[in-house]
Amino acid sequence: MVKIGNISLPEFPLLLAPMEDVSDPPFRAVCKDNGADLMYTEFISSEGLIRDAIKSRRKLDIFEYERPVGIQIFGGDEEALALSARIVETVNPDLLDINFGCPVKKVACKGAGAGVLKDVDLMVRLTDAVVKSTSLPVTVKTRLGWDEKSLNIEEVAERLQDVGIKALAIHGRTRAQMYKGEADWTLIAKVKNNPRINIPIFGNGDIDSPQKALEYKNRYGVDGIMIGRAAIGYPWIFNEIKHYFQTGELLPSPTIEDRVAVCKKHLQKSVEWKGPIVGINEMRRHYANYLKGLPGIKDYRNRLVTLKEMEEVEAVLDEILVNYRDFQPERTPIQLINYHEKCPV
Repeated sequence: MVKIGNISLPEFPLLLAPMEDVSDPPFRAVCKDNGADLMYTEFISSEGLIRDAIKSRRKLDIFEYERPVGIQIFGGDEEALALSARIVETVNPDLLDINFGCPVKKVACKGAGAGVLKDVDLMVRLTDAVVKSTSLPVTVKTRLGWDEKSLNIEEVAERLQDVGIKALAIHGRTRAQMYKGEADWTLIAKVKNNPRINIPIFGNGDIDSPQKALEYKNRYGVDGIMIGRAAIGYPWIFNEIKHYFQTGELLPSPTIEDRVAVCKKHLQKSVEWKGPIVGINEMRRHYANYLKGLPGIKDYRNRLVTLKEMEEVEAVLDEILVNYRDFQPERTPIQLINYHEKCPV
């Protein structure tokens, strides 16, 4: 069992990473159904919360079936982060996470997200301000460092633990790497094996199959794995990993019935939470991922992204179900989508 403050998680939990414009309640719902042990909201601007910005406030929406669930905030000002932490506490999440990992220019170059990696003293002050302002367990998500010349994650881990964080998730890349190249988990393992570290350490980066999850679990000794991009359009990855850990066998790939059913639930949750117009429009980014690998699916995808009524979308999904009922997609490596304007940390 893994403990984060007063939260009990299974042995070697699988976490859904916070991803901007992805990890909303509809997406979290289908990931929870398929085995995610701990999930986080999209990252929320501390300044936006204080200004009462509608988009920021809406990201605070969490539901009982999601628990345990954390709300993630970001910012570069101690007072603003502390105040936003108190606002977050009013909606009663299970934990509060600080984003020190987002590499996107508009965040990092304003002294927030991964930008804080250039000033560890500031990172410590920001974290200390949040810990002191809330009774919630505080966790942090970050990267190895700003660039190859400043791989300071070992110092960061010790100092953040000293000011009271209850867990640390580490993406195995620097800010300079963005999402390019292969994630380096060797420094994550060094943090985990540091005798001074007694909080859970979660590894993140490039986990896209049950086999790789088991390999990294055994090789690097982390307390759990955080999965982001590989779950987009493929929430089954959580249960696939768990089954492989338990049995050494791969589950069959999701059938077309599985794909359509989960896509429909995602759509329904999207419409319920966002309303019919925004809910349908924002689902358009997900269809290609759910239908990946189906031959000749392009024409259906092109139709799906033009429809404006939920009933029309469901009718096309039903048509796909009928026409591909006898097709069993082969298991292929999950394609890790690279985000440039978005920020899945």
